[in-house]
Amino acid sequence: MPFYHKLGEIPHKRHTQFRKPDGSLYAEQVFGTIGFEGMSTISYHLQPPTQVKSIGKQYSVAPKIAKANNMQSFRFHGFKIEPKNDYLESRTILLTNSDCHITLAAPQNKTTNYFYKNTDSDELIFIHKGAGKLRTHLGTIDFKYGDYLLIPRGVIYKLDFNTTDNRLFIVESKRPIYTPKRYRNWFGQLMEHAPFCERDIRRPNNLETNNSLGDFLMKVKKNDEIIDITYASHPFDVVGYDGYNYPYAFSIHDFEPITGRVHQPPPVHQTFETDAFVVCSFVPRLYDYHPQSIPAPYNHSNIDSDEVIYYVDGDFMSRNDIDKGHISLHPSGIPHGPHPGTVEKSIGKTKTEELAVMVDTFKPLLVTEAAMKIADNDYYKSWLNH
Repeated sequence: MPFYHKLGEIPHKRHTQFRKPDGSLYAEQVFGTIGFEGMSTISYHLQPPTQVKSIGKQYSVAPKIAKANNMQSFRFHGFKIEPKNDYLESRTILLTNSDCHITLAAPQNKTTNYFYKNTDSDELIFIHKGAGKLRTHLGTIDFKYGDYLLIPRGVIYKLDFNTTDNRLFIVESKRPIYTPKRYRNWFGQLMEHAPFCERDIRRPNNLETNNSLGDFLMKVKKNDEIIDITYASHPFDVVGYDGYNYPYAFSIHDFEPITGRVHQPPPVHQTFETDAFVVCSFVPRLYDYHPQSIPAPYNHSNIDSDEVIYYVDGDFMSRNDIDKGHISLHPSGIPHGPHPGTVEKSIGKTKTEELAVMVDTFKPLLVTEAAMKIADNDYYKSWLNH
């Protein structure tokens, strides 16, 4: 997280007595990553956050692999993923490696009767369709079309939707997800050349402080299994916290594109990073303004990374027959570029209205059986000159 945040009531000094009105102590919790070296938050609870009553069923959600050593370019029809009522059941992993899962979800229920915690991964959830409220033990955030929700591992949350027609693009990362370091100075502040700033980042607000006791079901993800754990107290019982480790929202519509006289390389679209992959945002922008410029991207070889693009909206000028919810996969080791005819067609154009999310992974992606069910197996032939 790029900057310090405080919400609710906290004592003057950490690890000191902080008492309730009745004189009893609030329960302090250090919530951090990478041992005690990463970002952390200190929260204060009405009840100890450790009261487990029972551990129930445990089941695997690991993806089944169809292509483990893939060299084929694919297009996947993302909106063909079948909607399901339950949020977790609707999540379908399409592509995976040891660093991340790339997932689609189409939940129809407006809420769940459980809380969810992913202990494996940070989750970056892109809202393609739907709106509502992200509820967490560290506060609430309203979300809508075009929002990225960054939920660090270990955050307890619910997604409450306003509608039943919801479409999500999710990246689960085994590595912490950060704002790109080349946008930050040595103090951690986003610099003037960055395509977004701290004002664009929406932090949690309105703590839900609930002191209820009873049976509270939490579904916990660990090592690609879901474990049902029942707690004796409501997990949203925080009265205050401060630190750097908390969920936040950022709208793709607040990303300010970087343009130039000639075509700019994909890193100018970078929005998030880990040491295992990057996430980029393609947004409406003016095209290159050199008098001989070619707006369409040049052919390029993915030698070091697999490239995934999730198409959100608009007209993606370098591709033929691309629609909302489509996902392209161009694996490392082979070149790719604009479809035949799109280079000439792009000359003279002054702007694009495209909207898309790109994930470039530094390890090859495995294609799942679920992905093959919605795959266009002839997509790789679309570069042939007919």
